[in-house]
Amino acid sequence: MDTIADFLTIIRNGVRETKSCVTAPMSSIKLEILKILKSEGFIVDYDIDNTDSIKKRLKIHLKYGPDNQSVIHEITQISKQSKRRYVKKRYIPKVMNGFGICVLSTPKGLLTGRNARLANIGGELLFQVW
Repeated sequence: MDTIADFLTIIRNGVRETKSCVTAPMSSIKLEILKILKSEGFIVDYDIDNTDSIKKRLKIHLKYGPDNQSVIHEITQISKQSKRRYVKKRYIPKVMNGFGICVLSTPKGLLTGRNARLANIGGELLFQVW
């Protein structure tokens, strides 16, 4: 199973149904993705739900603008389990001329495309948001 694809689908479905928050199973990579989405302004906040003693869950508060328009217009996965996509620093795409972000898995952890270019490293291109 591709846990990142499932996670992105949970967010995509929540945005499509204009839900205020959605929940997803907890993992360290999902937590790093949420930190990036929050710092870039695509979500309001996230919480770790510890009510279940066995499994922790992430509660994601989605962000909407005026007239109930979602801040996330599209979130698409690029690298898949069947076909990984690796890029060098100079081939990191600019999403919507800088209005969106792409997220890479690099040796220094998860980074946005802009931060990976500044750090002069490439990596696996996971997904893009705009």
